[in-house]
Amino acid sequence: MSATAEAQSPQQTGNKKKKRKGVLIGLMVIFVLLGIAWLVYWFLVLRHYQETDDAYVAGNQVQVMAQVSGSVNKVWFDDTDFVKKGDVLVSLDKTDAEQAFEKAQTALAPSVRQTHQLMINGKQYQASIKLQQTALEQAETDLKRREPLGASNLIGREELQHSRDAVATAKAQLDVAEQQYNANQAMILKTSLENQPAVKQSAAELRDAWLALQRTDIRSPMEGYVSRRSVQVGSQIDTSTPLMAIVPATHLWVDANFKETQLAGVRIGQPATVVADIYGDDVVYHGKVVGLDMGTGSAFSLLPAQNATGNWIKVVQRLPVRIELEQQDIAQHPLRIGLSTLVKIDTSVADGSALATSVRQQAAYSSNALAIDLTPVNQLITDIVRANAG
Repeated sequence: MSATAEAQSPQQTGNKKKKRKGVLIGLMVIFVLLGIAWLVYWFLVLRHYQETDDAYVAGNQVQVMAQVSGSVNKVWFDDTDFVKKGDVLVSLDKTDAEQAFEKAQTALAPSVRQTHQLMINGKQYQASIKLQQTALEQAETDLKRREPLGASNLIGREELQHSRDAVATAKAQLDVAEQQYNANQAMILKTSLENQPAVKQSAAELRDAWLALQRTDIRSPMEGYVSRRSVQVGSQIDTSTPLMAIVPATHLWVDANFKETQLAGVRIGQPATVVADIYGDDVVYHGKVVGLDMGTGSAFSLLPAQNATGNWIKVVQRLPVRIELEQQDIAQHPLRIGLSTLVKIDTSVADGSALATSVRQQAAYSSNALAIDLTPVNQLITDIVRANAG
């Protein structure tokens, strides 16, 4: 039995070696096939994608400032509060503005009356001209009657000289009346009362005072969320004092900082996917490339690098690429400015351009929330002019 066992042992050992060799060869073949498959997949798919995790959510931060100076009475909203376009954010003390408005109203009335008086004086000066013309005609008639008598020595020379002096005086008085009329016409120039310069100036001052009164209520220029509120009740603010910021939640984008070695195939319009760390891989945002910045971060820094001075070490630069996100994705999963993201761009379609070639035909951003309708104050001005026009 021992001899038979010893005879079978080398045979079993040889079989094990063959099996091990077969397994190793099989594993090697599998790894080679996997490597080839990965290379094919990289060549056909992966090489067309550029990815970076140096990407952050960006958006508009609308800085709210006052248009007039004043003391803060009320702060209507706080950080994280939602506001709509046109909502009053801060109210200033209205006492000074109301006083200025009353003063402007009071100043408009005498301006209208004085200007109306100038227009009436024109008719008075015309009547004065006619009166002086009549006096001149009478003086000239008297002189014509006295000249033959003076030539015949029927009247004294002194009386004849008085007649000549009367004609000269009448001419001078007529000239004075005409100049007064011309001066008055230069002031009014056939212009209607409401369009007279003095009246328009007083009306403009009244509008300014009314606008200043309206602007004591500081309104939100757009819909969004309050952030970085710094204004406090009782503070004295002016037109350069930052009060708070309004951050819209609907128009956000991602600034992806790609290495310069990744940008050769990146073009405007290429699709992109974004994964935000706040939601993880379960939420994927879709977007597209809308532009590449015109400079790297180091080029626009406060102290740009001076590589021509001293030793130089090459550092791969990064260029911001702007990714516009689909609004429906943002509506379903809201983002915040500054959140970290992972961006992947599909560069398989390279038909687009690297730089924008079209010019915007409309404003990129606009808001009419701060526009004030002047209809009420214009009606007030019309009423004051009519009441004081006589």
